[in-house]
Amino acid sequence: MLETGNNKIDFSKSEQYTLSIRLSTDGFSFSVYNPIHESSISFFEKEVNPSLSLTANLKEAFREMEFLTFSYKRVNIMMSGSRYTHVPFELFEDELAEPLFYHNHSGKENETVLYNVLSRNNIAVIFGMDKSAYQFLKDQYPDARFYSQASPLSEYFSNKSRLGNSKKMYVSLRKSAMDLFCYERGHLLLANSFDCEQTSDRVYYLLYAWKQLGFDQERDELHLSGVMAEKETFVSELRKYVLQVFIMNPETNIDMQALLTCE
Repeated sequence: MLETGNNKIDFSKSEQYTLSIRLSTDGFSFSVYNPIHESSISFFEKEVNPSLSLTANLKEAFREMEFLTFSYKRVNIMMSGSRYTHVPFELFEDELAEPLFYHNHSGKENETVLYNVLSRNNIAVIFGMDKSAYQFLKDQYPDARFYSQASPLSEYFSNKSRLGNSKKMYVSLRKSAMDLFCYERGHLLLANSFDCEQTSDRVYYLLYAWKQLGFDQERDELHLSGVMAEKETFVSELRKYVLQVFIMNPETNIDMQALLTCE
């Protein structure tokens, strides 16, 4: 039994649980969820060694974290990063996944191209993942489901955006990048990723997209989530130009929680 904060996880019952893994250059995140008790979800974090490959870091995690070796009812594996693209479902076919992906992204060695179909939103999310890491995880969890981080976020933000009549921009911030998802009452207007770390760069890219989409400074909404360095400065700068700026609750791990209901 493992204690995490106020929760106790009895791993002798792991076959009833859902294990979710988020892979990122910023580090690995894990959640264990007991569907019998819907409020029971525990999070774990692990730093990665930047001098090692993704697969080598994964092997180290499996050596150090015994709970990863247990059997689970469902295993979700989510790839965080900028190598993804959204395609309207009417334009998507299985055999076109790779050509469409590499039309928007440069080629990369040792990469496998995967996709998620988000039928509620009529969108396919095509994404790349390190081929060696993919095979290692398939060997550990043959029935695992693989996702782009953009997939659960797209579904979650789409549902949230249907509330009210204003357009909405949702921002998921990472240590050295951010992802933008813009909607008009559930309809996706823009999904894009920007590599940026400085607060000034983040503000610039956000406001540029805001202006390009013709969002209203007083009426439309900007929602922030994720890792927010210099939070007060960042929000203060944004509020000079956008009246409706909100920090989402919870700030982090929205993707991990949304993944539990992703198709």
